[in-house]
Amino acid sequence: MNPEWLIVTAEDLQYEREQLRDEGKDVSLLVDEFDELIAVLDSDDFTIEKVEDRVDVVMSLVDEAVFEEYKTQIHSLFDRARKLPERDDYVYVEPSDWEGIVRERPPESDKPSIGSTSLSSSEQFDHIHGAWLGRCAGCWLGKPVEGWTTEKMWSVLRDQDNYPLERYVEADISPSVRDEYDVSPDGVFASAHTGDEDKMPEDDDTNYTVAGVDLVTTHGTEFESEDVARYWMRNIPLLRTHTAERVAYRNFANLVSPPESARHRNPYREWIGALIRADPYGYASLGEPRVAAELAWRDARVSHVKNGIYGTMWVAAMLAAAPFADDLRDMIRVGLAEIPEASRLTEAVEDVIAWRDEGCGYDEALSHLHDRWDETNYHHWCHTVSNAQIITIGILWGDGKLGQSICRTVQAGFDTDSSGATVGSLIGMYNGADELSEKWVGPINDTLESGIDGYHRVSLSSLAKMI
Repeated sequence: MNPEWLIVTAEDLQYEREQLRDEGKDVSLLVDEFDELIAVLDSDDFTIEKVEDRVDVVMSLVDEAVFEEYKTQIHSLFDRARKLPERDDYVYVEPSDWEGIVRERPPESDKPSIGSTSLSSSEQFDHIHGAWLGRCAGCWLGKPVEGWTTEKMWSVLRDQDNYPLERYVEADISPSVRDEYDVSPDGVFASAHTGDEDKMPEDDDTNYTVAGVDLVTTHGTEFESEDVARYWMRNIPLLRTHTAERVAYRNFANLVSPPESARHRNPYREWIGALIRADPYGYASLGEPRVAAELAWRDARVSHVKNGIYGTMWVAAMLAAAPFADDLRDMIRVGLAEIPEASRLTEAVEDVIAWRDEGCGYDEALSHLHDRWDETNYHHWCHTVSNAQIITIGILWGDGKLGQSICRTVQAGFDTDSSGATVGSLIGMYNGADELSEKWVGPINDTLESGIDGYHRVSLSSLAKMI
């Protein structure tokens, strides 16, 4: 048995090589070794099932005996690559430790004010409940089209007379479009709306939110990164985790503790997994974005580094500020104030803000996005920075409305359910539950199905009250 993300494939080495370049490493010193091992892992000696939707099935079923011959070489390459020198032309400063992050944040004088942070208990509940409802709505909107290219997604939406996207993706689809784009009713598309649902179906983008709420209510806000690692191992089955989280889990089991668990042979260390875990820390810190960012950092560092950490800090801080923000740009910049100023994430988000300020329309913004990132490259598809740009597009071109915000997020493509969930949570927190349209929250029936023990079917209201 070789579960995906536990055994190294040719793609993983390609991701590692690209990640090293992203981090400013001089990969030229090891490029020949990467090429040779990638060629070996991609050869006929390995049985690799090629599928279009990696999300649906285990992609790499590798002959274990053959793989064992190369494991030592692969591990040695990962370990030596960590020691590569930084290129002279690298302009970013991206620490992962807390002191380094604090040192590289923008000046305090540049941080936008969010005004009064006073809320009654009922107002707090309304905003947190709104965030939960919005998170579920955005996740459910993006879930059926997760892993699809925009060409495929937009073709299916046009077939349903739902382009531009303005309602939940429906289960009904014409046979010709189903055949042309290989839409499987048993894959992720099984989560499309049928009209008779009574709950939000389980998804990792909501499982981690439940887990974070449970962690905070169990340990309080004094939890440490090791508590996060122990919580996962006690409450989340290994094969319910993905990419960076699954590698970190493997490292925990091999007694590799945080923060080394995030860096050790982990090619997904800046992917979006930590960002989707941000929400509980914003929910628990209303009016205190700096506190929210620190809590998110403690969680993120078990599986991620650099921009993988910054993404969750940014989102947690925005959520803590959202009920008090008069302006969505200020909310975005309150989040940016908690992360290094000279980071790729800050630069990417500021680029999107500039597109909006320059008068770009939504379609033009998507054109800029897709010019920068290759949606057929899984490293781009699931990276924190690419999806942070999509999240920013959803916020700025959504004009503060839940439906418009999550639709413009999901229609952009890439990690649709994750970015849709994050934008839904932010806009739900910004508005509060009482202001959200029944069109989007009605089908959820205030009910969530999760894979977290003790929360297999739970009301969103009860989760909001807990936090």
